[in-house]
Amino acid sequence: MDTVKPNRRVKKSKRSPRKKRREEREANGKLAEVRARLHHLRMAPRKVRLVADMIRGKDVDNALLLLEFSARLAARPVLTLLKSAVANAKNDDERRDEGNLYIDKIWVDAGRTLHRFRPRAMGRASRIRKKMSHITIVLKERE
Repeated sequence: MDTVKPNRRVKKSKRSPRKKRREEREANGKLAEVRARLHHLRMAPRKVRLVADMIRGKDVDNALLLLEFSARLAARPVLTLLKSAVANAKNDDERRDEGNLYIDKIWVDAGRTLHRFRPRAMGRASRIRKKMSHITIVLKERE
């Protein structure tokens, strides 16, 4: 007699996002979306999210101008990352028009936190948290 536990989970086969993108590239000849990532940026995520919210959903040309003339310090690495994403899009497909690209998604995740200590009064020490960010930009082409 076959003894199979009824509560046992059946593992679903999932394809990884990389494999999906690879299959899409092989089928269409180009990707529908282009990604660029920046890891371990030594800036607090809360400060970088203000810049990310400023350019979300904008065309690439407008976003580049906004970042170029922004007074926020976090605009510089986001500008570099956006230029990298545009270069990735151009490298992926030479026929792709840069004027049709827009920022579909942009998100900022918290990275590792460095803990430092500062001496305080009466022999105590207080912790200083130096936070890091991970930024991801997804570009798509308007039809």
